[in-house]
Amino acid sequence: MRSMRGRLLGARCAGLSLAGVSVVVGCRVADTDAVTPVPQLLAFLPWLLVPTGAAVVLSLLARWPAGLIWGAVVLGLLARFVEPYGTAGRPDGPALARLRVLTSNVEFGWATDALIPLVRRENPDIVFVEECEYTCQAAVRKDLGAAYPYRQAVEGDSSVGSVILSRFPLTATAGVPGSMGMPGAVADVGGRAVRLQLAHPKPPLPRQVSLWKEELGRLRDFAARHESGPLVLAGDFNASQDHAVFRRILGTGLRDAARLSGDAREPSWPSRTAPAFGAQIDHVLVSRDFAASGARFLHLDGTDHRTLVVDITLHQGRSHQG
Repeated sequence: MRSMRGRLLGARCAGLSLAGVSVVVGCRVADTDAVTPVPQLLAFLPWLLVPTGAAVVLSLLARWPAGLIWGAVVLGLLARFVEPYGTAGRPDGPALARLRVLTSNVEFGWATDALIPLVRRENPDIVFVEECEYTCQAAVRKDLGAAYPYRQAVEGDSSVGSVILSRFPLTATAGVPGSMGMPGAVADVGGRAVRLQLAHPKPPLPRQVSLWKEELGRLRDFAARHESGPLVLAGDFNASQDHAVFRRILGTGLRDAARLSGDAREPSWPSRTAPAFGAQIDHVLVSRDFAASGARFLHLDGTDHRTLVVDITLHQGRSHQG
């Protein structure tokens, strides 16, 4: 009798676990982010292998064949989605310029003092800084202004302020409207116009999922409008490759530089548990004019995000060959 009760309890726990995971996986299959708590759980999709595996073990111990089959199907789907995609293809034409890009969310400016020496050490050509409020912007202007004489910023307090720093001449653009600053610019890279756009949509907090989808949708529309020329769209997207709204941005033809470099699943947030656990929500997306290599996620004191540094190479492309 006690053994029977134990098996029933094990089967019940396995069923509850598989039901919860199946909802999230089902939304991934259906290409939708649905509603809370699905968007929040989708960010950690690879780690759903743990409760699914536990449910399979419980089903085995409980002698529950349906649970074993159910668990095997869910594990198979998870394994399929964990596999990175969008890494094929190389740009056309000869290389024109090699650039190093750095993007960092300094969390309300708290990590500014750590960011400045990191930028000096890594020596990027273009820097995207999110949540760079008034004090942060004054500090980078003072300490990095000589190395990065060109800048385009949205000024604001708390998480609103953001800035793009560049060694290349910049022409200001309207940027993308959002609750937090998302400045844009056009960089003159050896005579070639390269569109730069900082990304920082609202996070998918339980009462902000609709706004999160809307602002990522604006970034998608922006990318679709600028698919004919070189584009670098970088920052804190508050979304991973397992979010449908993020994949729609990739659907415009952009590619994730970290994924091209073989680091598609390296977590960037939260930094306290990364790289052992987390989600990759900080990205450098590039048009097909670029190749990418050497992506690195670096710890930065004072922020809950890791800094992403990646080397990209701008190619001429068929349309620009004589």
